[in-house]
Formats: sequence, structure tokens, C-alpha cells
Amino acid sequence: MKFPAISTALALGAFLVSTGSLAAVPQPVPEPAAACEGPVSPVKVYVNVTGVKAAQGLIAVTLYADNSSKFLAKKGSLYVGRVAARAPTTRVCIHVPTTGTYAIAVYHDADGDRKFKRSGIGLPAEGYGFSNNPGTLFGLPAFSKVRIGIPRTNVQTTVKLKYP
Repeated sequence: MKFPAISTALALGAFLVSTGSLAAVPQPVPEPAAACEGPVSPVKVYVNVTGVKAAQGLIAVTLYADNSSKFLAKKGSLYVGRVAARAPTTRVCIHVPTTGTYAIAVYHDADGDRKFKRSGIGLPAEGYGFSNNPGTLFGLPAFSKVRIGIPRTNVQTTVKLKYP
């Protein structure tokens, strides 16, 4: 028994492949990888910032080396990565220099001025958080509470923002 429709389809397919015309058929384009902040390295960390109250301004993710004397000190960070805020969760990819131990501080720069706002008495005036989500009721967390191990690339961590 002959199947003319199948024979025609096979012949057309062979023709398209042999002439290169098959390349004109639209192919799905893979989504580009999320852009990562910071100096390019093979090690990336994904920080899921939750509790973002509004999709305005920037989410700033600050990376610190494993050195308590530099944590939260002026010019003590390795760098600050900033992305547009998305409520209720903003995902930020950051490059880290290599595997190891770091600390992460995050704040919601709601007005996008690239400065962390404080009240007249020095308390935070914008949403903030730290790696490991330590308590901050009695002040800034100890460095030992925010240290996070990055043993390989593509590690994910979550930082929940607290607002004043």
C-alpha cells in the first residue's frame, strides 16, 4: 500500500534540509541568562530579596569579604550591585570573586538616590536586611550572624527586608 501524502512530506523535508531552507523556520530563542552584578567571575550567587513593599527605586545588594572589621564600614565592601525593585520579591544575581565565606547586606533604595537613608536619630529609614536574616531589634547584627558560605556557583539565599 502506498501513502502519497507521507512520500510527499518526506521528499519536501529532504529538499528543505538539502537546500538549507530549513534554517528559515523560526526557532525558539532561549531566554538570556539573568545579568549578574559585580566584577565578572565564574561564581554567582542569587539573592532573593523578599518583603519588598513597592516596585519603585532600587534594591542594593552589598557584598562583604570575610572580614569583620570591614563589615558595614565606609569603603569596606567589595562592591554594591543595584537592580530595579520588584514587589514583593526581587531576585538579584551577583558575582563573587571566588568560593568562600562572605556577608551580604541589602536595602531598598526607594527613591533611587543610591544612599541608605537614616532617621534623625540614626535608625534606618528604608527597608533593609542581611544574609541569614538575623534579628536586629537591639541594633546591627554581629558579623558572625551574617556570614554565609558560598561553596559553589549558583547558590541561592533569601534576605527578608525589614521596614521601619
